[in-house]
Amino acid sequence: MALVRQEIGDVLRVLRQQKGRTLRQISSRASVALGYLSEVERGQKEVSSEILASVAYALDVPVSKIMRLVAERLEAVESIHLAHTNFADETVFIPDTVPADLVSSFDSELAGSL
Repeated sequence: MALVRQEIGDVLRVLRQQKGRTLRQISSRASVALGYLSEVERGQKEVSSEILASVAYALDVPVSKIMRLVAERLEAVESIHLAHTNFADETVFIPDTVPADLVSSFDSELAGSL
């Protein structure tokens, strides 16, 4: 099962790394505690809409883009799980547009359930 907080954290980390910024830089610009932002990126803490807006500002990215990326990741995970549930005895086709970390997460979860 995909957790929204995990997907938000993953998206924030990817965006931050793509921009070549450190956690310290983003936390400072967003006025968010470094440790808290680190926990958000690791999916250990929920993020409020206010803090998400501050982090989005610090990343120079609209909140709508972050939410769109999170929605795309959730959709990919849900389709993988749906395919597995509906076609348990057949090979599951995973499109190459699904992020590699989601595929490996699904493979690990699948192995654990066998």
